[in-house]
Amino acid sequence: MATALHRSSGRWQLGLFFSLLTVVLWGVLPIALTVLLRSLDVYTVIWFRFLVAFSLLFTYLAARKQLPPLAKLRLLPWGLMGIAIVFLAANYLLFLQGLGQTSPANAQVIMQLSPVLFGLGALAIFKERYTPTQWIGLGVFGLGFVLYFWDQLRMLVSASGPFLIGCGLLVLSAATWAVYALAQKQLLKALPSANVMLLLYGGCALIFWPFAAPSKVFSLEALPAALLIFAALNTLVAYGAFAEALEHWEASRVSAVLTLTPLITLGMVVAFSVFLPHFLKPEHLTLTSLIGAMFVVFGSLAIALGKSSPALLSDN
Repeated sequence: MATALHRSSGRWQLGLFFSLLTVVLWGVLPIALTVLLRSLDVYTVIWFRFLVAFSLLFTYLAARKQLPPLAKLRLLPWGLMGIAIVFLAANYLLFLQGLGQTSPANAQVIMQLSPVLFGLGALAIFKERYTPTQWIGLGVFGLGFVLYFWDQLRMLVSASGPFLIGCGLLVLSAATWAVYALAQKQLLKALPSANVMLLLYGGCALIFWPFAAPSKVFSLEALPAALLIFAALNTLVAYGAFAEALEHWEASRVSAVLTLTPLITLGMVVAFSVFLPHFLKPEHLTLTSLIGAMFVVFGSLAIALGKSSPALLSDN
């Protein structure tokens, strides 16, 4: 008997809203983390983010009496949940280690492998389909990213040492995120998105607990402490929004909207380099970059909003 696969609710407006919210939060996050890593180690940052996200979500669900019931937990595919937890934890670790050796803009360039792999996986596993318009859109935003990040891509090829190592870690991070996201989407068949995220946050917090140094959190100065709190809240809201987007929209379309994330990051990097130059190095936009940005936007919208014809799935 075939395993029933998750199907979106069809409320695409909600799916688009939560996808865009995820884009904004993920776009700003690398900048905050870049500054934060100057004051705190990777393991403590990740552990604190997951711990706060788990604690707040647990409190919220308990107050609303929406904690996952034991009966459903017994029927949960724990092997799939384990895969989601391990790959999400690996994604966080590899991303922060790679970010520390590169830059926010370059990190986001490489991390665009994540939604691409996720979208292709959704086409294969969840039997979603791209229309001709969406395939054209895929080509347009692919060309747009090549144009937009032309200077960064040339630097990736010519760079050496720690920078290349960081890029390699980011490539691995992108692959682990795609596996996590595909596993999470299927877990929505067993539990609501908030319950799934609660288990993911708790599992990841336990993984990083032995390597964290909680005492360092209490010795942070005001700015790093504020950034740490922001990063922790970002974990809860961004991944919660991502889970809700998958609940209401097809995974292939969610992945298309997520490709807009580097635009937010680069825009914020430019803003910070102008108003707070001692925090981040300036990024220079060329005409080629601006043309590429337009291609990225138009291509992403074509994929996200183009009508698709998903294959009918068996309920067995």
